[in-house]
Amino acid sequence: MTRYEEVQEQLRARPRNWLITGVAGFIGSHLLEALLRLNQRVIGLDNFATGSKFNLTDVASRVGQSAFAGFRLIEGDIRDAQACAAAVAGAELVLHEAALASVPRSMADPLATHTANVDGFANLLLAARAAGVERVVYASSSSVYGDDTSDLKTEDRIGRPLSPYATSKLVNEIYADTFRRTHEIDSVGLRYFNVFGPRQDPNGAYAAVIPRWTEQLVSGKPSVVFGDGSASRDFCFVDNVVQANLLAACASGLGSNRVFNVGCGARTTVLELFSAIRQRVAASRPATQDSALVHDPPRPGDVPHSLADITRAREVLGYRPAYDLAAGLDRTVPWYARKSSSLPLATVSTTSQAYSDSEAP
Repeated sequence: MTRYEEVQEQLRARPRNWLITGVAGFIGSHLLEALLRLNQRVIGLDNFATGSKFNLTDVASRVGQSAFAGFRLIEGDIRDAQACAAAVAGAELVLHEAALASVPRSMADPLATHTANVDGFANLLLAARAAGVERVVYASSSSVYGDDTSDLKTEDRIGRPLSPYATSKLVNEIYADTFRRTHEIDSVGLRYFNVFGPRQDPNGAYAAVIPRWTEQLVSGKPSVVFGDGSASRDFCFVDNVVQANLLAACASGLGSNRVFNVGCGARTTVLELFSAIRQRVAASRPATQDSALVHDPPRPGDVPHSLADITRAREVLGYRPAYDLAAGLDRTVPWYARKSSSLPLATVSTTSQAYSDSEAP
């Protein structure tokens, strides 16, 4: 039995009270779905700035109304200290996904990124301390590695941040470490490497590349790549991220290990990624097999290569990625191919305006 299987059994045997910030976002909604399937009690905080009520409706349809009854939504903003205090009341464990993600968004509006990602994070940590929360697991990012030239990114070596978004995530790690020592707030940071999967937003200027290209190929629109396509990433399917969050929340004996890479430990170039997506779309739409990329100039703040060393997560948390890129795409591409933008949204009750998550490199 894997460590993840053990944790799931323990949670089923003893349900816990959880708070998920950014619950209506891409990763937040997958965390919600996993916890409700384990019969946990979940409070969610979101301001729907980037999250979607469709995501919550989708979770409800997948887990069933009986399990969904274990979820309560608070519509609130992590920049509001009172909203944070209301959300953490009664929570034992916190999964913090709320953020203004995306490197290019932060280049365009650094202050908005700072207030959401830094001020909001400090609000949440202090509220968690006041409420007696056992642990806060928070989303960091591979972007903290910045201009580090190492081919393999290890937790103890980072470079200078290349964007305000990367800076905000590095400041989160500094605050978490400081508050753990000065305010006795137990926290664990997870450095996500290019997360993808169903429910990731394909629309807008800051859309993630996998859902964006999939929907562009399906609709026959041009697919754009920034640069020559030689940049490489460690693409991580969202179910692996869910696993890492639950392992981190329930881990004991962490010692000084408080930040972990969450990826697959495999490198894929952007051109290879496009080819893999195109192949899957072409299985049902053969005309897309000849689709080619349109090249635009590289974006400021983007790093050329990013590959996770997941040794620490394996050894300390028991993390074992269950999905590689191919398996993740097999589950993701058909979801976007089937998805209709005209799906009706069910009504989700709210009680009170947290930013939702999205993938960022």
